Amino acid sequence: MAVVLWLLLLSAFHAVVVLAQQRHFNITLGSSLTPITNSSWFSPSRRFAFGFYEQTNGYAVGISIVGMPKKIAVWTANRNSPVVQSNAVLLLTSDGRLIVQVGSQEISVINPSLAIGSASMLDTGNFVLYNSDHNIIWQSFDNPTNTLLPGQHISAGQELFSSTSEADDSHGIFRLKMQEDGNLVQYPVNTPDTAPYAYYSTGTDGKGNNVTLNLDDDGLLYLLNSTMSLKNLSDGGYPRGKAIIYMMKIDVDGILRVYSHSLNQQNSSARWSSTYDKCTPKGLCGLNGFCVNLDDQVQCSCLPGFDSVMPGNWSAGCERNFTAETCQLKENTSKYYTMRTADNTIWEDSTYVVLVKTTIEDCEQACLQDCNCEAALFKDTECKKQRLPLRFGRRDMTNSNIALVKVGINVLPEEGALPNHIEETKGKKIRIDILIVGITLAVFGLLVLGISGFLIHRTHVWNYRKIQECRSVQLCEDVAPRAFSYAELDHATSGFKEGLGRGAFGTVFKGILAEDQKVIAVKRLDKELVEGETEFQTEIKIIGRTHHRNLVRLLGYCLDESRRLLVYEYMSNGSLADTLFTPEKQPTWEERCGIARDIARGLLYLHDECDTQIIHCDIKPQNILMDDQFCAKISDFGMSKLLKKDQTRTYTGVRGTRGYVAPEWHRKLPVTVKADVYSFGVVLLELICRRKCVDLSLNENESILEYWVYNCYDAGDLDKLVKDEEVEGRQLERMVKISIWCIQDEPSLRPSMKKVLLMLEGTVEIPVPPSPTSFLSAI
Repeated sequence: MAVVLWLLLLSAFHAVVVLAQQRHFNITLGSSLTPITNSSWFSPSRRFAFGFYEQTNGYAVGISIVGMPKKIAVWTANRNSPVVQSNAVLLLTSDGRLIVQVGSQEISVINPSLAIGSASMLDTGNFVLYNSDHNIIWQSFDNPTNTLLPGQHISAGQELFSSTSEADDSHGIFRLKMQEDGNLVQYPVNTPDTAPYAYYSTGTDGKGNNVTLNLDDDGLLYLLNSTMSLKNLSDGGYPRGKAIIYMMKIDVDGILRVYSHSLNQQNSSARWSSTYDKCTPKGLCGLNGFCVNLDDQVQCSCLPGFDSVMPGNWSAGCERNFTAETCQLKENTSKYYTMRTADNTIWEDSTYVVLVKTTIEDCEQACLQDCNCEAALFKDTECKKQRLPLRFGRRDMTNSNIALVKVGINVLPEEGALPNHIEETKGKKIRIDILIVGITLAVFGLLVLGISGFLIHRTHVWNYRKIQECRSVQLCEDVAPRAFSYAELDHATSGFKEGLGRGAFGTVFKGILAEDQKVIAVKRLDKELVEGETEFQTEIKIIGRTHHRNLVRLLGYCLDESRRLLVYEYMSNGSLADTLFTPEKQPTWEERCGIARDIARGLLYLHDECDTQIIHCDIKPQNILMDDQFCAKISDFGMSKLLKKDQTRTYTGVRGTRGYVAPEWHRKLPVTVKADVYSFGVVLLELICRRKCVDLSLNENESILEYWVYNCYDAGDLDKLVKDEEVEGRQLERMVKISIWCIQDEPSLRPSMKKVLLMLEGTVEIPVPPSPTSFLSAI
């Protein structure tokens, strides 16, 4: 009986061992996958899968996070040529090889030193190969590609490489290296491991060759040596759970990010980034291209005289759009070229000659007269001659460096036309021919110019007469605002039936133009406005010439005796106040940051970039309108100039709205664009905190937003400002510091809108702001 019991126990134990082995060694010899059906080998919990996933024009083999709307690759095989077609078969052969079969062709996927006995996809995201004794002979955790998972580490000498694009996981143009000296550094590919090529570093050089990069399952990214944690890179402490997967990745744009993937909520979010300036990675725009940071998005531009090699793939760089011949010609080549500039751009310095104490004009001439010089970098009084290509270009508005580029202006002599006695004779004949053709073209041009001048003059006279007859300034809609009759607008608005709201200057109605069914907003101005017809038309023309994506466009106007109406483009999503102060409509943190940048760009245009500087005088959420894409646009700009000189329409005898008015209004000091900066700072605080600047329903300490925000900032308690919303701490602090600088009591301390926009885009450092000296004076 005892023997029977012992045999039963032994059999049960053997069954348990077999089940355990099947759970861990669940991929046996002879197993296979295809891209279309049975495409993956899953981990026990089905969080990770090894097998095929989609790529551009085919499929790649790798490890993916599953359970998301789309597979998220964390490791890729054969990155130099990862793509295979739908007829491929992934096979763990009976003789212990892991290969992809495409017809009669065999492609090795992983090639360990010993024959494979079995394989397993673990719940950690680690794909493991075993020999016949179940000893590990290879694992993906030891061979990372572009991603680090919790429990995985990168050792000294190891590198991660970015992907070519989001849809192509072949090798990209950036790399992350854990150096032997203990420093974690990012470089462009194909560059030495030296400081001039680095664009991100942890600054831990000299810490030894046993430093590793690690990621915990709460999102903490840190450096560790054999004795202690050297440096935390990300904050960590994020929610844990089986349905949340963290990973660090070197993205296509060269930036390191820590992501969290929620399997329950089916979404992903970036928890940490090595930089918030997307132009930081060197070489993002390729050779002869430079990076411009716009609204957290990057735009690549080519040097003057250059075009993109592969439109849509900026990493391929730019090439000349003219034929360049320099030192092959013995004659002076400067006549074939001109110098064009790329202002505020930074490049790799590959200088071969430096000229000091010179002017930009002298620098241009020096390059034009030097057949070897293809570009020059000029800053202050220093001129550095360069040969092409220029690398690692980026625009930095805080840097005064100017790139001067030699660009062809005429068709050069054909290749091989090196001047000698024979070529000189041919050259003279060619130049005589060119002279004859030039004179003929000049005479023809003068004839065309004369005819054009006559027609233009006649047209202008006709238009002038028409204006005199109509006593209005009706121009083409593309050039200036159109003049409407009162009857047209009365019909368009169905007798001013549907009101959209009332502002400081009048009431706004919704209308539809009869001729093209275009939806418009018609503002019927109050009678207290300027009544002079000429002055009104002049101001309307100034306002009408302001065109910017973050300004509500003025389409037309009506001047009918004492009745004044303005016609604007219709903004379908109402005002920022409608959205921001309605709990169920409130935008996310990222959307609010985008709105802040939109407003800043609009104000920058009004202050610095339009033909006539415009001070808005009444920036507030009610005057920020949202289009159908939720792009923020400033309205009512230029309206203050339409007010009578002796008229005030707001509290305490100042223009503007209570809570947003700059202190200088109350002191009867000269008002400059810095008054708008102050109002923008208040709006920025409202965007951060999702509440009004004055709320008397709150307790005394919180009722005045500016006062409360500064107290929270001074106490290091910024989390109170966003309550239960998840916001990255450094982003929140950055936005708060910007707003405090904007609401400084002294106008000279407030930054310009240009500086504000740079700070919002993360391209400049923000010093610690002083305490504003007055909060209550603006109420």
